[in-house]
This record gives sequence, structure tokens and C-alpha cells, in this order.
Amino acid sequence: MGYRKGYISFNLKYRYYSLNDHGKAVEEKLKNQGKSAVYEGHGYFLIDGETFMLVTRTLPMGGVPLQRTILKPLNKSREMATSKEE
Repeated sequence: MGYRKGYISFNLKYRYYSLNDHGKAVEEKLKNQGKSAVYEGHGYFLIDGETFMLVTRTLPMGGVPLQRTILKPLNKSREMATSKEE
């Protein structure tokens, strides 16, 4: 779950139900780690010049659900396709 090359994954202290709140919390955590991060909205981030998409997974940990945050890198061809549509 999120351990592929280029993926960024971690757990946050709180569980987020709003994508906007979750995005802001992820942006803050990444900035605390020394990365250049900007939440662009709708689950997309610009991190150190690369575009990532926010994916969440709920994992059972001792009977308590844990929200896992995974940032999936978008490949260059997908980025170009979305920029041409705009």
C-alpha cells in the first residue's frame, strides 16, 4: 500500500473526512519535513516540482481503523493530457 518507487506514504495524527482539510494537513506535514509542497485542490499536490495525487486507505490496526495517506506521482504523459484540456 503505497510502497512503490516514487510514492510518499505516511499516517497523520487525525482522521480526515473532508478532502480539503486532509490536503491542508498533508501540505503542513510535508513542509515540516522540509519539502516544497503546495496543495492545488481536488486531491492534487505540487511537491518539489512534481505533481502527486492524494489517495487514502483505511487499514485495521488492532481493531481501530487507521487512515493511511498515500501520495501517488502522476506520470508526465498524464500531466500533459490534463494541461491540454484546460
